[in-house]
Amino acid sequence: MQRLVDLGDPAAAALTNPRVTFFELPTGHWPMLSQPAELADVLLRAAAGEGRRLRPARDGAPPAHLRPFPLDVPELPRDRRGHVDLYVPDAAGPRPAVIFVHGGPVPAGARPKPRDWPTLVGYARLAAAEGVIGVTLDHRLHDVADYERAAADVTAAVELVRSDPRVDAGRIALWFFSAGGLLAADWLTEPPAWLRCLAASYPILAPLPNWGLTGSRFHPVGAVAHAGSLPVVLLRAGRESPEIAATVEAFVTAAEDGGAHLELIDVPNGRHGFETLDAPEEVRPALRHAVRSVVAHLTGEPGSATLRTG
Repeated sequence: MQRLVDLGDPAAAALTNPRVTFFELPTGHWPMLSQPAELADVLLRAAAGEGRRLRPARDGAPPAHLRPFPLDVPELPRDRRGHVDLYVPDAAGPRPAVIFVHGGPVPAGARPKPRDWPTLVGYARLAAAEGVIGVTLDHRLHDVADYERAAADVTAAVELVRSDPRVDAGRIALWFFSAGGLLAADWLTEPPAWLRCLAASYPILAPLPNWGLTGSRFHPVGAVAHAGSLPVVLLRAGRESPEIAATVEAFVTAAEDGGAHLELIDVPNGRHGFETLDAPEEVRPALRHAVRSVVAHLTGEPGSATLRTG
């Protein structure tokens, strides 16, 4: 809920009233039946004014997604094409491209839009500093029911990027973040020949139980067995929430069992969204390592199929 407030969701803004407080119970839709004693305790505490309160948007420090990127990157201008921005290095000839796919859900009215967030822009400019084209985009994952149209938006963005004459259409990488990780499933199931690498940062790699996506195609844990020789680079947060960490571990197990080319890059003390949440000295080595590994796969330099690093 705090994230929705930080993203500028008008519906969530009313919940920042100091009289509104929040509690969590590890139960389902009928807590009066499954946890009656615990629910009674929560009601008594709520009546006493206890509970967690939400911080109004932009109250003091900026929200995490608008904090500065932890690495110094060149101030390359963006080239905006529809829902896609390209950051093009000063290099001759068509260049490989890395397309960065944001997570969500992000409210439709959130401003700035994800492709303008410092983290996404930072990654794109960092890729450009390594000699490839960095790409950010906006997709319409506004709710967990929106994965179908978000996937269509990503496909359209890929086609737009590959049609650009400055892009080497045969050398593309896709990089997914957070809940955008579920969108990786299509590309793992049938990797096209031009997809040279797939990367993910603190991703959700299987639908969470209450998302209503059971049986959907958006299930990277099940898809990775079909990845074949596609290199997969995964940045794993050591302090990830348990429910998300469980999807990552299931993915790692499925990848290893299926013989996928998985490279694990750990940020041991990193949290979900570690680029702007944790100490820069903690995350900088992992970011540099991951970007250079993806670029190496794009440019044809030899790399390790499986690497675990702290």
